[in-house]
Order: sequence, then C-alpha cells, then structure tokens
Amino acid sequence: MMSAPSQLRLAAARLSGPGSYAYRLSSNPQVFKSEPPACAAPRSGSFNRTTFLSVKQKAAKMSTMQASHGHNEACCNIAPVVSKGYSAKGTYEDIDSFKTYVTGPGNAKKGILVIYDIFGYFEQTLQGADILATSSSEKYKVVIPDWFRGEPCPIEWYPPNTEEKQKNLGAFFGKNPPPGVAGKLPEYVKALREKTGVEEWAILGFCWGGKVVSLVTSGDQNPFVVGAECHPAMVDPKEAEGIKIPLILLASKEEPEDKVKEFEAKLAVPKHVETFKDQIHGWMAARSDLSDARVKEEYIRGYKTVLDFFAKNWKA
Repeated sequence: MMSAPSQLRLAAARLSGPGSYAYRLSSNPQVFKSEPPACAAPRSGSFNRTTFLSVKQKAAKMSTMQASHGHNEACCNIAPVVSKGYSAKGTYEDIDSFKTYVTGPGNAKKGILVIYDIFGYFEQTLQGADILATSSSEKYKVVIPDWFRGEPCPIEWYPPNTEEKQKNLGAFFGKNPPPGVAGKLPEYVKALREKTGVEEWAILGFCWGGKVVSLVTSGDQNPFVVGAECHPAMVDPKEAEGIKIPLILLASKEEPEDKVKEFEAKLAVPKHVETFKDQIHGWMAARSDLSDARVKEEYIRGYKTVLDFFAKNWKA
C-alpha cells in the first residue's frame, strides 16, 4: 500500500496534469533534476514559456457543440488588458471570517464566486475578476475568498527538486484538499447573500479551483446557478454525471484529451466544453504571460467565452 506521504505527493503532482513532470514525481523524484513541472511559473508573469511548456499531451480538439452555446463577439466590452503591474479595482473585506477580494458595482443583482489556483491572489487573477465584474451587459459582484488564509503555495517550491520541497508540497495539498473547500461553500454563500444582498451566484474555478467546482456542483448542497471551470485540475468524468447546473469547461492543451471528452459526454446539462489548443495550464490565471500577444488574446477570449455562457444560461 502507498504510504501517506507518497499519496500526498501524488495528489499534489496530479494538479499539473497526467504526463507532466510533477505527475511522474510520484514514481521517480529524479525526473525534476532535468526539467521543471508544468505548473511552475514566476509571479511576474514574464517567464520564458518554452522553459515551462510540457508537450507530452496532444492538443484536444475543439468541442463540436452547437454554436448557440459558443462565444458571441458582441457579448462583452473588455477594457485593454494590462500586461504587467495591474492595479486591482476591488477591495478586501471580511466575509464569513475569510479575507475576500470584492469587485463590481454595489447594485449588482448577480454574483460570481471565483476559486483561485494554488498560487492565490495573483494580479492576472485579480484582473480577471475585474473583467468578469463589468465587461458584460450584466454587471456582477465578483468575490475571491482567501481559502489559504494568507498562505498560498510559494512559487519558490517549484520545481520540487529537493526532498524538502516535496515534503512542503505534500503538506500543502494535505492541508488544502479541494473537498474541504467544496464543503465550506454552502455556508460561505449564505454569508455572501447576507453581506452583499446578492441572492444568485455563479462559481468559476481555476486549476485546483476547477476541481472544487466539480465537487460542489455535483453535490447535494450546491448553492450555485451556473458554473465554469478553466484549465481544471484532476478532471474526473464521474463527477460530470452528477453536475446539476449549466457548466462551461475551458481546457488547455495540457489537460488529458480523453478525460475532457468523456467529461463533456457525461454532462447532462447545458454546456460548453472547449480546448484552447495552444495555451498552457493556467493561461487565464496565475501562469498567464500577458506580455505574450497570443496569450493575452486567448486570455481575453477565455473571459469573453465564460461571460457569454453565463449570459445565455443564467435563468432570470
């Protein structure tokens, strides 16, 4: 039987996707001596993409779903995206004992709860939240709770090429399992309603947060009206069968093609599943290199696609 530390390392590694160097760490820690894992990226967003790209996964094909659920160019009016040094428009408030980034107009009638990736409050993620709040004809209250309570995964732990880094990562994922956050969401949403006056909420998760979305929307106490997963970690088609609300999933080239296709096939709700075939895991959040024109283009298109899906599938 696999030891507890090994199980934690495997769980941590899976967040980088099967085929990645992080995943292979579970059986061969020596692999990191040659190349870093797919989920590593510096905070500045100015990293060399070639260094971090994993080409082990074949790019999944675009979804063949009906155009009625696809992206509508007229849906949004996104302000120019800042490549580096973004000044967030929101504020931080205490909601249900969690520090929470809050953005969007005070008179918003609908809200979007964002689950960040393992790196926490990155400027690319905060800029994305501001985009969600005001770029559509429907203005949203957008919140990002700090589930890690000020202790996100330090980027310095990547690559996990030492025993100490591996131990630290195992402890981090053991302390912050997605089911733990999914279980807190029903009560947190109750607190959100009381604090903001906004009754209806959507959920959007990045990477680790994408797994949280699958878990809560397939559960018996799901409080959300519509959901989104962007470059989600640990895609499990079995969870798709239980999802009860409209869902959009935007995959990168690094999510396993077969799992994404099976997940789409098992969704029995209004859906949009699409693979951004030349983007890395994390292109809409902390790992987005917005100084790269192509990445910025697809970062913007990703948010437009999410907003359009919400507009079409969020019942009044």
